[in-house]
Amino acid sequence: MSTTFSRLLATHAAQRPSASAMREKEYGIWQSMDWATMLQMVTHMACGLHQAGLQRGEHLVVVGANRPRLYATMLAAQALGAIPVPLYQDAVAGECVFPINNAEVRFCVVEDQEQVDKMLEVREQCPHISHIFYDDPRGLRKYDAPGLSSVEELLAAGEVFAKQHPDFYQQEVDKGHADDVAAMFFTSGTTGNPKGVVHTHNSLINRAQAGANFDHLTHDEDVLAYLPPAWIGQNIFSYAQWLVCGYVVNCPESAATVMIDLKEIGPTYYFAPPRVFEGLLTSVMIRMEDAGSLKRGMFHYFMDIARKYGPAKMDGQSIGLLPSALLALGNLFVYGPLRNTLGFSRVRVAYTAGEAIGPDLFRFYRSIGINLKQLYGSTETAVFVCLQPDNQARADTVGIPCEGVEIKVADNGEILVKSKGLLKEYYKNPTATAEVLTADGWYHTSDAGFLDANGHLKIIDRVKDVGRIRGGSNDGAMFAPKYVENKLKFFQHIKEVVAYGDQRDKVCVMINIDFDAVGNWAERRNLPYAGYTDLAQKTEVYQLIKECVESVNADLAQDKLLAGSQVSRFLVLHKELDADDGELTRTNKVRRGFIAEKYDVLIDALYGGASEQFIETQVKFEDGRTGSVSATLRILDTKTFAPVGQAA
Repeated sequence: MSTTFSRLLATHAAQRPSASAMREKEYGIWQSMDWATMLQMVTHMACGLHQAGLQRGEHLVVVGANRPRLYATMLAAQALGAIPVPLYQDAVAGECVFPINNAEVRFCVVEDQEQVDKMLEVREQCPHISHIFYDDPRGLRKYDAPGLSSVEELLAAGEVFAKQHPDFYQQEVDKGHADDVAAMFFTSGTTGNPKGVVHTHNSLINRAQAGANFDHLTHDEDVLAYLPPAWIGQNIFSYAQWLVCGYVVNCPESAATVMIDLKEIGPTYYFAPPRVFEGLLTSVMIRMEDAGSLKRGMFHYFMDIARKYGPAKMDGQSIGLLPSALLALGNLFVYGPLRNTLGFSRVRVAYTAGEAIGPDLFRFYRSIGINLKQLYGSTETAVFVCLQPDNQARADTVGIPCEGVEIKVADNGEILVKSKGLLKEYYKNPTATAEVLTADGWYHTSDAGFLDANGHLKIIDRVKDVGRIRGGSNDGAMFAPKYVENKLKFFQHIKEVVAYGDQRDKVCVMINIDFDAVGNWAERRNLPYAGYTDLAQKTEVYQLIKECVESVNADLAQDKLLAGSQVSRFLVLHKELDADDGELTRTNKVRRGFIAEKYDVLIDALYGGASEQFIETQVKFEDGRTGSVSATLRILDTKTFAPVGQAA
C-alpha cells in the first residue's frame, strides 16, 4: 500500500470534511472535531514544529493520555518526515531517560503538568531536550523553564506561518513515502533496557487495513481510546485503523470516567486486554451477589441458559425453537440490560489480546451476545498476525493467520512469522535485529506453539520460559510458567501469579489476590480485615486460593505434556505487584527474573519447606514517596494429581 498517514488524513478531510473524526469529553460534555478541523490543526501544528526547528528524520516524544492534540502532534510530525515516539504516561521519570537519550530527542509534546514535571526532572540526564510543549495549562502558569511553552502557542505560531507559506504543509506531505519510518514504539523491557521498534507507514497501514478487511470495518465505527497510546495495541486501533477506516475515536475525560464514558459512547468496535474484561465481570458478579434474591435468581437462571446455548448461537449454529425463545426472553430481562450496563450494547466486534483469557470468561461474554474474539500479534508485527473469524472464536486458540501473513513452526516449537507488518529494525541495535529477523524475512516471535488441525494457532508459552523439572517424581517434565500463571489468573479471586520450577524439583507460585473480588467475598462472610496485607494472610483466604490452585492441578493432570507443571506449594504476597516498584512492565507483564531477585528469600522458603517467612519490602507511592510493607507470609502445600492414564 503506497500511502502515508498524512495522505490518509487528507483523503478523509476531502471526502468527508464535516464528519466527526474525534470526540473528547471535557467537563462532562463531549466535544466533536470533524476531519476538516483535524487537518487544519495538523497543518498548524506541523508549521509550528517546523518553525521551532523539528527536522525530517528526527524523533519527537509524545507523552500523555489519548487527546486530540497529541494525535494531531503525531500526524504533524509524520507530515514533516519526523518520527513520533509515544511513551507511557504512567512511567516514572527515570523510565523516560533511556528512550529519550536512545532516540536523541530534542522535542517533547506532553499532556499536562505531571508530564512536564517528568521532562524537567530528567532534563539534566537528557541533554538533547530543548523544547517541551504542554497541552493542558492547568498548574503551569508560574513555570519558567527554557524551551517550555504551550501547544496553544505552538498552534498560533503555526497558523501565522501557514498563512505566510500556504503551500508549505502540502509540499512536506508530498515528500513522504510509504517506506519512510512512521513511528517508534519502545518494548516493555521485561529484561534489560527497552528496545525501540521501528515501523514504517507501510507496515502499520498494511496491518491496519488487513484487520479492517477481516472484520469489515467502516467509517461508521465508534471506538473508545482509553489505553496508553504508547502501547501499539491502542495505537493500531485508535490511530492506524482510525486513519485507514475514517471512523470516530472517542477520548475519555480521565481514567476515572472510562466506565461512564464507555456506556455513553457505546462503541461498536472495542479492544481490551483480558484484565479489563476480568475486571468488568468481577464488578458485575459483586453487584449480583449484593442484589435481592429474586433478581439474583433470575440472573443465574438465564445465565445458565446463556452458557448452554449462547456460544452456539454466536457461532451461527441452529439451537432449536425453545432455546431460541429462552434466549430471547433472557435478552429482554438479563443479557440486554447487562450489555448496556457494561457499555457493550452496540459492540459488533470486541477483541482481547496480550494474555490468555480464561475459557469461562470468554464463554460468559459470548453467551450474552458480545462478539468477543482473540487476536495474536506483537509490537514487532504491528499487532495483526492471527484473528478469529466470527463463527470460530475459541478460548484455547488465537485464530487463523490473517491476510498477508505466513506462519511456520521451527523445530524447537517457536512460531515464525512473515508479513508486510514486520518491524524495520530495532533502533540502534543491529545485534537484536539480527536475532529476530532472518535474511529471508522471517520474524522470530519467541513464542512456543503450534497450528491445530483447523489451522488455528495455539500458544503455549515463551520459548525461553519453557523449562524442565529436574529431580523428584516429575524429573524431565515440561514446565510452562506462563501457561500455569494464566490458568490461575482465570479465577476471579486471583490477580497476578509468578511461577517458578525450571531446573527445580517442583513448581511453586507466588500469588496476588484481587483485592476487590476477595474483599467482597470476605465481607459477605463477615470476615474483618484492615487492608490488602491483612486480607491476603487470612486463613480463610489461603483456603480459598488453595482450592483454586488444586483445581488447576487437577486440570493440568489431564494434559500429559504439562502434568508435571502442577503447583506443589504457594504463598500469597503481602503487596500487589506494581510497575512503579519494577515488578511489572508498563503493559502489566510480570518481570519474573526481577521478582526472583527481589523476593529471593520467599523463593528459598518455598523450596526449603518452610511454613512461613517474614518479608519487608520497600514500596513507592503514587506521590513519589517511599515506604515499606512487612508481613509474615504463610506457605501452604497443595494436592497434586497423577497424570491421566497413570496409576495414582
